[in-house]
Parts: sequence; structure tokens; C-alpha cells
Amino acid sequence: MALEQNINEQLKQAMLAKDEKKLRGLRAIKAAIIIAKTAEGAGGQISADEEIKMLQKLVKQRKDSLEIFQQQNRADLAQKEQEEIEVIEAFLPKQMSEEELKEALTKIIADTGASSPADMGKVMGAATKQLAGKADGKTISAMVKALLAK
Repeated sequence: MALEQNINEQLKQAMLAKDEKKLRGLRAIKAAIIIAKTAEGAGGQISADEEIKMLQKLVKQRKDSLEIFQQQNRADLAQKEQEEIEVIEAFLPKQMSEEELKEALTKIIADTGASSPADMGKVMGAATKQLAGKADGKTISAMVKALLAK
């Protein structure tokens, strides 16, 4: 619930400042919160974990769109997506650096006893649970492949 209150406050400030870039991103988050709260079985509440997953999903959607717009040479639309990504990412926990991620994944690989690329599923299951919100799934996957290939 703290996220929703924070978004509402920042929305008011962005409206007063006439900050269109920030308004677009904040409105997207607010819409996603409303959809999540009114979803069947939500009971009008969403947990902190669900908030993080929702924000990550919003960022992923925008990154996918950004990639498409860049391929189609639509710099105007790509710019808008990039601005929204920056606004949404401000509400996510700090992402792990490459060194921190490598260290964490090395420990997970040791804990699971993985030794070859065939064990990737086992490692990914543990890694996605432990590193939820701290690292992007694509980045985790690429690094696990690299570490298991050695």
C-alpha cells in the first residue's frame, strides 16, 4: 500500500510541475496497481512482492517496445518508452551489479551441486527465487549459462 500512496503523491507533484514525462510513467504504474487490486482474488490488496513483480513486468513491457521501436527507426516512440522505463525503475529495488550477481550465482550453483549446462533449470529455479527484484531474468539466465559452461 505504501507504493500506491507514494505514486499518488508523486502524481500530484508531477501534475503541478507539468512534468509530462513523469506523469506518463506514474499513470502507468497507478493503472497497473488498480488492475492488480481489482483482479479476482486480490481482495483489494497487493503485497510488496506483487508490487515488485508488477513494476518489473511494466519495465519489461517497455523494454520490449523500446527494442521494437528502435528496430523500426521510431526514435520519437523509443524516447517515450525510455522515459517511462526510467520513471518506473525508480520504484524498483536497486539492481545487483554484475560482480554481485556473479558472486550470488556462484554460491547458488555450489549449493545446488550443479556442474553442467544440463543443471541450468535447477539453478534458475533457486536463482529466480533468491534474486527476485534484484536482477533481470535475462541477465541471470545469461550469467548462469556462462558459469555452467566453464
